[in-house]
Amino acid sequence: MPEPVDPSIWRETGEPLIAGRPGGPLTGLRVAVKDLFALAGHPIGAGVPAYLEAARPEPRTATAVTALLDAGADVAGIARTDEFAYSIAGANPHYGTPPNAAAPGTLPGGSSNGPASAVGLRQADIGLGTDTGGSIRVPASYQGLWGLRTTHGRVPRDGLLPLAPSFDTVGWLTRDAATLQAAWTATRPVVDGEDRPAALALAVDPAALAALDASVQAATADLVDRLAAVGRPVEQVDVGDLEALAAAFRVVQAFEAWQAHGPWLAAHPGAVSGAVAERFRAAAAVEKAEAAAAREVLAAARERLRALLGACTLLLPSSATPAPSIAAPAGEIDRVRMATLRLTVVAGAAGAPAAAGPLLTVDGAPLGLSFVAAPGADAAVLALATELAQLLA
Repeated sequence: MPEPVDPSIWRETGEPLIAGRPGGPLTGLRVAVKDLFALAGHPIGAGVPAYLEAARPEPRTATAVTALLDAGADVAGIARTDEFAYSIAGANPHYGTPPNAAAPGTLPGGSSNGPASAVGLRQADIGLGTDTGGSIRVPASYQGLWGLRTTHGRVPRDGLLPLAPSFDTVGWLTRDAATLQAAWTATRPVVDGEDRPAALALAVDPAALAALDASVQAATADLVDRLAAVGRPVEQVDVGDLEALAAAFRVVQAFEAWQAHGPWLAAHPGAVSGAVAERFRAAAAVEKAEAAAAREVLAAARERLRALLGACTLLLPSSATPAPSIAAPAGEIDRVRMATLRLTVVAGAAGAPAAAGPLLTVDGAPLGLSFVAAPGADAAVLALATELAQLLA
């Protein structure tokens, strides 16, 4: 008999839910689609029961989904997300917290938590998700998976429910680098823009690492030493004031999130709860002038970061810590979230791709390492991350 469907992971499943084109290169692979993408005949629920209840079936399937179907992959089902994807923790008060197979009893990472858990538990081979502030990289980090956040705007976002369009990107989660490469290759025909090379020089920012827990610093330093030992030395660079950058990012993200969902939330009080509700309350108070000032900070940082990424590929832990306990106090989860955003904001502000691989371990728990490259270097940075993982194996 088939295993019962875990409602904390899946909103809807089928055998399959949508079949892929026979004979394609992804034939036999199953996709868990984050509950933000349009599937023809199915509504988008966005992790919010009241939103799902009022939603109408979508008239057409999102291009990012169609690309995988055309390559032969089957859509196994629609997978859970945090409420309106406004979190990187992975807990949904309405449906439960998806399990983390790599570290039982800990958070799965959000907001692409359902696809990540489906992949981690081998209920799917590819998780199709989004990354606004880290929602591909963080679940990959927490669950020992591979992930690719694509260059902002390269993969079409039609049929995608937005959170903050200035940062929203499409990405995938897999158990291995080869499958991740296959997902990118399958989507490549619909990608906008030419592939660029990734800088082969590797770099870290000592100041960014110094702000992390000692155990994460030690794990990263050990990896840098191992890279040097295999002939890939890592230089030191100054990325800039990540605290200020993250603050500007949060303001613009909040302003755009309220523009996207504020009217609906105002008409449906109580539809979201907890930390997400607090974020939306704060978002409602962001004025246009405040958002405009934050955009100026981001624009200056974007120019500087893109120049830096043209000369080196930046190495950053994919999250500030391994996955926190499900029972961790709200204050601790928020501390980890803020510290993680200071890392993930680099790719977000630069509109840059980031390949995340399970290359670090802290106290026996997985911790991802992200390779952040210049915009357009999606394929190249994934190849570089794969090569270095093989060298270190």
